[in-house]
Amino acid sequence: MHYQVIQGDCASYLAQTDAVFDLTFLDPPFNQGKAYAYHEDDLPSAAYWSWMSEICRKIFERTREGGALYFMQREKNAESTLRCLRESGWTLQNLIIWKKKTSAVPSAQRYGKHYQIIAFVTKGEKPRLFNRLRIDPPLPENYRHKRKQGVYVTDVWDDIRELTSGYFAGDEAIRTAQGERFHKQQSPLELLVRIILTSSQCGDLVFDPFAGTGTTLVAATQLRRKAIGVEIDPENVQCIQARLAVLRPSDSVERFYASYICTQHLERIWARKTV
Repeated sequence: MHYQVIQGDCASYLAQTDAVFDLTFLDPPFNQGKAYAYHEDDLPSAAYWSWMSEICRKIFERTREGGALYFMQREKNAESTLRCLRESGWTLQNLIIWKKKTSAVPSAQRYGKHYQIIAFVTKGEKPRLFNRLRIDPPLPENYRHKRKQGVYVTDVWDDIRELTSGYFAGDEAIRTAQGERFHKQQSPLELLVRIILTSSQCGDLVFDPFAGTGTTLVAATQLRRKAIGVEIDPENVQCIQARLAVLRPSDSVERFYASYICTQHLERIWARKTV
């Protein structure tokens, strides 16, 4: 088996594991006062960021030199996120803007939210690897000629739909028997495919300390990476195990392969299984 699903607290796991990570996707609770069964999501700000710093530092210690971490957060927490990572030893490579397909209604004092940040950092100044992906999005109206080789992926990701906008979640979002979304903040599979393709290779170990519904593991195992996911909620753990045991059509990464067809050495980076 190329993956492990561990039920428990990620800080406790990190304190005792001897695993060495090549890539981590960090998508923690955002301290927004959401009702989690096994986590207090309304901590004082200082306590929350102290906790995040501890997690980031422990992941840093268990990461291979040049290994990468992608830390997703609210746009309003950009300053705290970058400070947390810097003080934990990480080196910033990019602050990625994940532009959503839908936006929030403006408040009385600020613009409506239309993106989340993803801080791409590495252990050391130079990544151990960085696969320069190329995509071929629709041609803008003011462009005359179709691109022959697509375009490089930049630090603005506006081509990946979120799963948190009602019916836009589609078939991919995990749902209860009543049709409600099982997990309100499920990350889209396409997001994890891009991160894993960019910053890992076949056989690498991908880590997710807040595994949620297991999207990181679903993507990593299909791309022939090893994966470890830690999740504190036992219901979520059961969901992850069931999802990995029987792959749903909507969880197949193959539907994204054509998006990256212009990428050099794609067969090596993707590591497709031969049929």
